This record gives sequence, structure tokens and C-alpha cells, in this order.
Amino acid sequence: MNRRQFCETMMALGAAVAVAPLLEACSRTEPPPAATVAPTSTATRSASATAAPTAAQPWPTVMDQPPSATPDPPTATPAATATASPDPTLAAVALVATADRAAGLRRAIELLGINPVRGQAVLLKPNFNSADPAPGSTHPDVLQALLASLHDMGARSITLAERSGMGDTRQVMQQLGVTDMARTFGCETVVLDELTDDAWTLFDGDGFHWRGGFPAPRLLLDAPCVVQTCNLKTHRYGGHFTLSLKNSVGLVAKHYGGVNYMTELHGSDHQRRMIAEVNAAYQPALLVLDGVEAFVSGGPATGRTAATQVMLASADRVALDAVGVAILRFFGTTPEVSRGSIFEQEQIARAVELGLGAASPDKIRFVTGDTDSAAYAARIMQALHGAGTG
Repeated sequence: MNRRQFCETMMALGAAVAVAPLLEACSRTEPPPAATVAPTSTATRSASATAAPTAAQPWPTVMDQPPSATPDPPTATPAATATASPDPTLAAVALVATADRAAGLRRAIELLGINPVRGQAVLLKPNFNSADPAPGSTHPDVLQALLASLHDMGARSITLAERSGMGDTRQVMQQLGVTDMARTFGCETVVLDELTDDAWTLFDGDGFHWRGGFPAPRLLLDAPCVVQTCNLKTHRYGGHFTLSLKNSVGLVAKHYGGVNYMTELHGSDHQRRMIAEVNAAYQPALLVLDGVEAFVSGGPATGRTAATQVMLASADRVALDAVGVAILRFFGTTPEVSRGSIFEQEQIARAVELGLGAASPDKIRFVTGDTDSAAYAARIMQALHGAGTG
């Protein structure tokens, strides 16, 4: 379906008001401008959230499961509204529908329209919890594209820091080629497990569920600019999902002062609240989420995968994670991730209590640059407002 046909179809389905700017654009030859998908109205939220982006490009299928679990074919036409002056009070999430991680990453950052890294010493937190391939860990294409983008954006220096949870960190990084890749970009790598006790500080806050706080590295607390890249996946060990908030747990020491902090975390009834509390230690400047493939169950190292085919970027980790949960729900995920409204999920609810990001779906807007991405965003916006299961 070409752009003119797409626009006419949406007009025929009763979206004349929302689609008029797009129809006018169909008569032009220049590329369409970036569009903002604003929070939906109550009437729109009640519409089916199971439609694909376009009839010509149906939703990708979920792997390793029967075809019946694939999201339904289109039943409604999304309405995407182009706005010249987006509401600055809304958290922007750039969304690119793509199977190309490197191109999607660059485009998502471009759409976001910010450059917080110019002239800064950047601390980069990837997701190398294990040596398993993406979405178990950061894909090499994502790391390479992100390092190149940070360099092109004028970062003064880049330090990559990580602590693996399911393997020896240095061996994981070497096995995945991280050390060599970082070296080609002049990027320093820090294995957090190898830091001495004096390189850590206990971080605590009012009402925290950590006993006496948690050890955060001084290099994080002192970093002028933190960039994070995470994956789209569920978490079978009590986290329920592991996106940007959960990825921050890799910045906490496993052992410090004779205490095993990961044993404390995973043995607590407050695990998901504690995950959110880790994020109070720092404010990210830029976050990138690789959703080209996702674990819709299992995780964090292995699981049942879905070809979700999306790249996201934001400066708001709560908004980013809420969108990630909405995508997992759209493709069919675990009962724990599906239960209740998205902002009732304990990770997200606690992060909102701590003032770490967007407080509701109405505080999130999508930024897209093409028809397929706008359609994808409209479906996910509906899922963001969904009530979930009981």
C-alpha cells in the first residue's frame, strides 16, 4: 500500500480529522516531517489494540510458539497527529519501526532531538548480564552504532562500565568482543567487580527497602553524563521485566563490606521496588532500548522470543520502561507483566513515587518519522492505557 492509499483508507475509517495533515502530505514529494503521537482520548483507548501498523506490513510473528499467538491482523486504523510544537511537559519517546538495529538507533536518537553528550565525559552502561546473544545481552550492532553516535555527537570521552550477574564480567565482555570494540573507539572499559571497596559509596534514601542502602560506584555518582542501552525482555527471577530500570542493577556491587547485595535483592519481597530505588542514584542523559527482538517470557539470558522490530530512545526511563511493557503486552507476555495497569507494575510505580520520570500514560508522547512507525506508536499508545488482566 502506498502512502496515498494508506491515507485514503484512514479517511474511510472515520479518522478524517486526525489524518487530514497526512493526506495533505501525500500530495507532496518531500519526506514527511517527524510526527508526535500524543496521548489518546478515552474514546480512542477503548478501540482495539491488536491491529498491525499497516495492511502492507503486518506485525512480525512471535517465534517458538504457535501462529495463533501472533497479534491479530489490522482491525482499526491508528490516528497520528503531526505537531509543530509538542508539549514540553510530556516525556518524549522516539520510536522507529525497524529490523535494522544500527540504522534504527541512529534514527531514534536523531528524532529525539537532544544532544546531552557534547563535550561531556560519558559513562556508558550496556547490558552484558551474560554472554548470551541479544536480547540476552546488548547486540554488537547496537554497541558499535551507539559508540559511533556518541563520538559523532561530540562526547569528550566514553567509559563503559558493567557488572555481569550471570557470569564473570571480564570473561563475558571478552567473549562478546566488547573489549576489542571499545578499544577501536578509544573507549575505556571498567569491570565493576574488580573495583576495591574504596571505589564504592553506600547510597540510601528515605523509605528505601534496601537494608542500609546499596553500594554505588563513585564513577557513577560523579559522572557528568550517563548513557544507557538496554534490551526488551521479561525476567524470570522476580523482576518480572528487565528494561532500563532493571539494567541499572548492574551498577550495584554484588559484594561489598562482607554483604552479598544480589542475595539481598533476589531474596526480598520488595525486589521490584528495590530495583526502582537503584535508579535514584543517578539521572541518565540518554537511554536506548533495542526491541528488534524481545523475550516475551523467560529472560534475562534466554527465553521465548518475538520479532518486535522496534528501536526506542528517550531521556525518561519511566516512560521508556512503560512503553517497553506495553510492547511486551501487545505481543503476548507473562501473567505477571500483563497484570493490572502498566503504571501499577511495582518497578514503575516505585519509580514514579521517587520522581524518576513520567507519572502516567498521559505524560508520554511518541516521536516518529514515518508512517509505519507512527502506526506502531498509535497501537502501543492504546496498550499503554490498557487495564491489563485482573
